[in-house]
Amino acid sequence: MNPAEIRILHLDSNHPLLWEQLHLAGFTNEADYSSDKATVESKIAHYQVIVIRSRFPIDAAFLDAATQLQFIARVGAGLESIDVDYAIAKGIHLIAAPEGNRNAVGEHAVGMLLSLMNRLNPADRMVRQGQWIREGNRGYELEGKTVGIIGYGNMGKSFAKKLQGFNVTVLCYDLLANVGDENAQQVDLPTLQARADVLSLHVPWTSQTDKMIGTEFINQFAKPFWFINTSRGKNVVTEDLVAALKSGKILGAGLDVLEYEKLSFESLFTEDDRPEALEYLLQSEQVLLTPHIAGWTFESHAKLAQTIVDKIRIFYGQIEVESTAQPHVTGLGGFFFKSENPKLLKSWYATHLGLPVDDYGWSFWWKDSNGRDAMTQWSPFEAGTHYFDPSEKPYMINYRVDNLERILQKLKQEGVTIVGEIETFEYGRFGWIMDPEGNKIELWEPIDSGFK
Repeated sequence: MNPAEIRILHLDSNHPLLWEQLHLAGFTNEADYSSDKATVESKIAHYQVIVIRSRFPIDAAFLDAATQLQFIARVGAGLESIDVDYAIAKGIHLIAAPEGNRNAVGEHAVGMLLSLMNRLNPADRMVRQGQWIREGNRGYELEGKTVGIIGYGNMGKSFAKKLQGFNVTVLCYDLLANVGDENAQQVDLPTLQARADVLSLHVPWTSQTDKMIGTEFINQFAKPFWFINTSRGKNVVTEDLVAALKSGKILGAGLDVLEYEKLSFESLFTEDDRPEALEYLLQSEQVLLTPHIAGWTFESHAKLAQTIVDKIRIFYGQIEVESTAQPHVTGLGGFFFKSENPKLLKSWYATHLGLPVDDYGWSFWWKDSNGRDAMTQWSPFEAGTHYFDPSEKPYMINYRVDNLERILQKLKQEGVTIVGEIETFEYGRFGWIMDPEGNKIELWEPIDSGFK
């Protein structure tokens, strides 16, 4: 489709580069930053794309009125203000931009944690009031502690990366399998609750996470812990959090988000009758509060806008997927071939070429572009193996990929033949496809440490 035929309605102001780059790409930009939802709904049928932050919810009624809508771009990390299931059912493409503010959130979470553990904010207030109290402001060191992260996506991974150098153990829990990496060991929830000294929450607000952090959940932690929430306020039962702060089960809380926020994230103090739990948070020296700004830096303002521009242009075919942070092949994972006598062949390679073979062949260790240890496997298979089926070729190539599930979804949409289902092992996840010449290709999302 000609971009000039695409009308984009901007419902919130954003970094000017978003408007400018879409204009230069040929799209038609229009803005409405002030009309109420009903007014916007009355004219939304004329637009193919909307760009929004969190001004009002995009519900079924709005989507029914948007008869030409192809694309909703949310300039933020999540899609909770959109009726996602209904939008998808209507064939509307949805995107957010967690890549744009993940670094900001990671840095903010570290800052909150260090401030809490070292009592920086109350100590600062005391000094300004003429109080020079050293013992009462004695802090704790992060070194040697175990940090638990719940939700190991863009934000959780950013926080874990920032913790490198503090000499801490980082554990992560996520509903998806095999998301752990060199910065965090993935464990089950009971293990995280048994070991954590710090809990940082990085999950969206969904039916599964709503009010997740309550008394029962908190009491399952074996030790008192510091708590950081830069995700969504409604994931936490504030009254239960306050009770845990009073009892000492939670040593301190850094809250960038609150249960009482409005959906627009733009206001909080709109009611004269404040909840008792909120009053406690406002007065407690154990609590550090910020107004939903963890991802709200000058740098992330531009990054979020650029991410949205790129994703819109990808959708309309102006940018090749490979030029963005999409799942792709990251290296050669293995070369597997059939042999009449694998044991004899391995012995020959060991004798004449010095390959230190084992039962599986030989593992070549190398460094990837980020300096991490990576592995490529060389393996002869029995001539009668069925591992290469349905291919009849005498060899099979394994390629390393950075997101197996997403790349298989993409390949399926492109009509590529998928063989079997994803299989998971301690050293990674595997999937298989067929190329046009009948070669079976193995795709591997690796956990290289599983081989050590």
